[in-house]
Amino acid sequence: MGYMHKVFLSGPEIYTCSSCGTHLALKNKIASKQYTGQYGRAYLFDEVANVRAGEADKRNMITGMHIVRDITCMECNNYVGWTYVTAFSPEQKFKEGKFILEKALICDILRDWD
Repeated sequence: MGYMHKVFLSGPEIYTCSSCGTHLALKNKIASKQYTGQYGRAYLFDEVANVRAGEADKRNMITGMHIVRDITCMECNNYVGWTYVTAFSPEQKFKEGKFILEKALICDILRDWD
């Protein structure tokens, strides 16, 4: 794998890594706020940026068995959530390729765009 370039997201509402401030996701890319992670509330995103995915791991979650990969901030390497690789239940297939960011591990920044 080659060098990953850090992306700076553009928009009025951005989620960043709470440890280092690296841009992770745009608020308008939230698919759902109805998730729970290891540290409480979590958000499901269609797209995230500036993360690295770890090894695939088979986990039994509230909604059934999934193969997931933990994701970390590419700048400070702190854990921020996970990505769904495979859902074994047909009704959970919509999660594949999507990302969970844990609310306790990210910051919401609001910019004044004139």
